[in-house]
Amino acid sequence: CSYGNAYRLTGDTTFKSILIQSAKSLLTRFNPKVGAIKSWDTFPSWDGKHTYEFPVIIDNMMNLELLFLASKLSGDSVYRNAAIRHAETTLKNQYRADYSSYHVVTYDPNTGAVLSRETAQGFSDNSAWARGQAWGLYGFVVMYRETKDPKFLQAALKMAEFYIKHPRLTQDKVPQWDFDVNQAGFVPNWNYRKADFETIPRDASAAAVTASALLELVDYMGIGQQQEYLDVAEAILRSLGSPQYSSEVGANGLFVLKHSVGSIPHKGEIDVPLVYADYYYLEALMRWNKRNYQRAQLMNEWQEMNKQKARALQDFQQQKFG
Repeated sequence: CSYGNAYRLTGDTTFKSILIQSAKSLLTRFNPKVGAIKSWDTFPSWDGKHTYEFPVIIDNMMNLELLFLASKLSGDSVYRNAAIRHAETTLKNQYRADYSSYHVVTYDPNTGAVLSRETAQGFSDNSAWARGQAWGLYGFVVMYRETKDPKFLQAALKMAEFYIKHPRLTQDKVPQWDFDVNQAGFVPNWNYRKADFETIPRDASAAAVTASALLELVDYMGIGQQQEYLDVAEAILRSLGSPQYSSEVGANGLFVLKHSVGSIPHKGEIDVPLVYADYYYLEALMRWNKRNYQRAQLMNEWQEMNKQKARALQDFQQQKFG
């Protein structure tokens, strides 16, 4: 994100070479038999019984934008092709029928077979970890932007619907860190102690990523379908902009947002500010402001057209034509 924006804003070719090399390095982790990019080097299951050599996390969907950019900058389609393969593999193996996602899918690197579907940072293997839902939604919106393949658009719409219509989505649209915490049928394999949490922590980062994704997704929808998504994005931004989630100027280590969650199972970054929460919140605000600016611009043009029309009609009447 930093070098991509630096190149976009300055045109400095030093950044271009860094971006291409970054994509090249990322591609060393792509396995054509699996059809995906390897995440961590190994993944030990929470039950302590297995260690896997080829884990793929839903977060990887956020890396694909770099590969598309590298193909544009280098003229080499190898990066783009790998991104498409990874997204197709993820859609096939990492999503459930309701378009909630598993956090981690592990593969046999020699055959490409799925070995397990588990969680690392979510509540349980079968739960819907909130930021994982956001990473996937954002990633598939990017996939449609770059390919215009309708299957990616339909997937993104289904993922958005999962978030928007979830019965346990909080009133302020900033979700609990996992949609299925303490629900029947969801059993964590890690040492979870309900008593440690008087209230279930929220994840502002998941909300920020979701808002930004929705504000791009509506650009690919019919005008009559957009309003519900825009309303949710606005509700998220208003919540994040409230004193409940926004820091006072100069406080909170100079972060913008409060109340994000890194990984409760790992007992790390619980109810703290996170840099990617701020990043995608700012991106969402910029997208919201751009949309409103464009709408205001259109309104000004429409008003000017009406003025011209009125002048033309007045002239028409004065000349007594017709």
